[in-house]
Amino acid sequence: MTLDEFPVGLAMDVSYPEFRVSLTLLSTTRLRFEIGEGPFARTEEVDTHVVPLGNGLFAVSWQEQSGATVTNVQDYDRGLVHSSATLPDGRFLRMTGTCVVTRPADRTSDERPHRNKALVTDAMTSLFQRHDASSVDRLYAENYIQHNPGIPQGRDALRVLVEGLSPDVRYEPGLVIAEGAFVAIHGRIHGWAEKPQVVVDLFRIEHGRLAEHWDVLQDEALPDSVMGGVSMFDPEERARKV
Repeated sequence: MTLDEFPVGLAMDVSYPEFRVSLTLLSTTRLRFEIGEGPFARTEEVDTHVVPLGNGLFAVSWQEQSGATVTNVQDYDRGLVHSSATLPDGRFLRMTGTCVVTRPADRTSDERPHRNKALVTDAMTSLFQRHDASSVDRLYAENYIQHNPGIPQGRDALRVLVEGLSPDVRYEPGLVIAEGAFVAIHGRIHGWAEKPQVVVDLFRIEHGRLAEHWDVLQDEALPDSVMGGVSMFDPEERARKV
C-alpha cells in the first residue's frame, strides 16, 4: 500500500459521540475540515502528513491555527475514523466516529479484493491442506455463517471438523475471483468423498475475516475425448490474474 492510494478528493461526514465534522481530502498534504455546531465549530484548511498503514488504513495528522494537534486513523474498509487530539488548553481527546462518504475520491482505489483473495487462499490451505484447526480463530468471524447443510453452524463446529479430518484430505486451490466483500475460489479436494471433488467455495468477508460461506461440490470426471477432452480442474488455473 502506497501514498498513491490515498483517496484524494474524497469528502466525508464523520460522526463522533459529541459532534460531527466534515472532512475533504484536498491532496496528500492538505485537508479542509468543517465543524458546524458546538464548542469546536469552525472551518479551516490545514497542512497534513499522511502515512499509509496498509489494509485500507491511513494515519493523517495536522496542527491547527489554535495550536491543537490531531491524528486520525482513517479506516476506509470499515467506515471508521479513530481520532486523537490535544487541545490548546492541554486536554487530550480520544474519539471514534463513523464516516459517510459525501463525495467519492478523484481516483478509485480498492485493495480489498487483493487482500480478500489472499485471506481465502490462506483459509482453504490452512484448514484443508495443513489441517491446522488453530487457524480457525484467526481467519473466521465469531458469528460465522455456514450454508452447507452437512456442516454445523459456527466457528466452533468448523474447528471440530478440521480436528477430525482424515490425513487423506487434501485441497488444491485454483482460480480465485474477488469483488468487493466476496471471494469465489475454484478448487479440488481429495479424501472428502470416495472420488476427488471439484468445488467452488464462495465467501463473504467482514472486518478482515470470513463471515459467511456457500459451496457447490461435484465428483470429478475424467475428460471425454469425444466431448472435447477439457478437464474440470487444472492446478495451473491458479496463476490466472483476475
